[in-house]
Amino acid sequence: MFRKILIANRGEIALRIIHAAKELGIRTVAVFSEADRHALHVRFADEAVCIGPPRTSDSYLNIPAMISAAEITNVDAIHPGYGFLSENANFAEVCETSHITFIGPTAETIRLMGEKEQARKSMAEAGLPIIPGSEGLVADEDAARQVAAEIGYPIMIKAAEGGGGRGMRVVREPRELAVAFGTARAESEQAFGSPNVYIERLIERPRHIEFQVLGDQTGEVIHLGERECTIQRRHQKLLEESASPVLDNETRERVGRKVVEALRRVGYTNAGTVEFLRDDNGQFYFIEMNTRIQVEHPVTEMRTGVDLVKAQLLLASGVPLREIVDKVEFRGHSIECRINAEDPETSRPSPGRITAFHVPGGPGVRVDTAAYTDASIPPYYDSLVAKLIVCGRDRAEALARMRRALDLFVIEGIRTTIPLHQRILADPDFLAGNFDTGFLQRLLKPPAE
Repeated sequence: MFRKILIANRGEIALRIIHAAKELGIRTVAVFSEADRHALHVRFADEAVCIGPPRTSDSYLNIPAMISAAEITNVDAIHPGYGFLSENANFAEVCETSHITFIGPTAETIRLMGEKEQARKSMAEAGLPIIPGSEGLVADEDAARQVAAEIGYPIMIKAAEGGGGRGMRVVREPRELAVAFGTARAESEQAFGSPNVYIERLIERPRHIEFQVLGDQTGEVIHLGERECTIQRRHQKLLEESASPVLDNETRERVGRKVVEALRRVGYTNAGTVEFLRDDNGQFYFIEMNTRIQVEHPVTEMRTGVDLVKAQLLLASGVPLREIVDKVEFRGHSIECRINAEDPETSRPSPGRITAFHVPGGPGVRVDTAAYTDASIPPYYDSLVAKLIVCGRDRAEALARMRRALDLFVIEGIRTTIPLHQRILADPDFLAGNFDTGFLQRLLKPPAE
């Protein structure tokens, strides 16, 4: 087992990793930018190192600064959390070169899954269905037109090395392609340092469903069920739940079995998530894999009782899966609402000082947060303030608990997405489980005059 780890992240995920490490008797080192000097992860870690000014490229994305902090504090391993350097294959390689364990899959696997077209090809060879699209990267507008003519409109142009909705554009007819192609490439270059894009046929009215996996160093892989991540705004997830309202046990086991077989073939280790789109006919299509812990991992933890972050630490230290997860058992229903510092109507960021902060409690309620009264939400980073997670015997009880918890959640001084979540949970279509990725766009559409 590791003696000491460095957490290459901030906010609630840094605190979450500290919690898991403390339970395993592992000392922790926090890193922080000058904007996060008073953050809770800095206070509760055993040691803390300032790695630069607020801008992410000078701090949380600064690999030399991160490695220097790890070396001067003499850590055994680095946990990257999610975002920032978590899916950076170069960072994983530098860790290995520096004789520091990277808590995640190998650099080779991160690189394979991070290059979206290579990931599609690899998963197709392993037996997972993929959406029809370009064979490789699309270099220019002429090539894009040729691919679109072959697979048919509408199409989706996607950044090859990114995610989170950036570098993505829908094209419904040929006259829209030129502007969309140029915009997607420019946005991809700005967000990910690469203009590379590929093209897929657009699946209309899909559901976004992902499977949580764990793999050990002996080649064993298991899945821990699915999460429904369909409620999104501009391709950013806002609410997740498990089980999916549209999956039965037979489908869950069939798709989960294919996922496990595919990841055994590529030798996947540690935690990861395989993401699918499900069309109106119930067909699943692989879209990408996230080679890290997910923001929404508590949904799976609440439903299975498996501590995924502790599992990451144990797997990275060489403990086999059979000693970590004896048997996966699914209990009840779990829902997570992401409470962001955003205007609930426009989604504009709302940074500032929190003047009052009260989290809800009671049976089946969990709050993951690094916020507190008088804490500052800086404008430099992700707007996530807290994750509100509930679990109930079934979906109806989980929904009731989430409504109760949202009503009792007090955050003042900034605007948050709490009113938006309350609106979602009052919508008849959502309550009936009848929704797709366009749900929020329809919900927020201004009424016709």
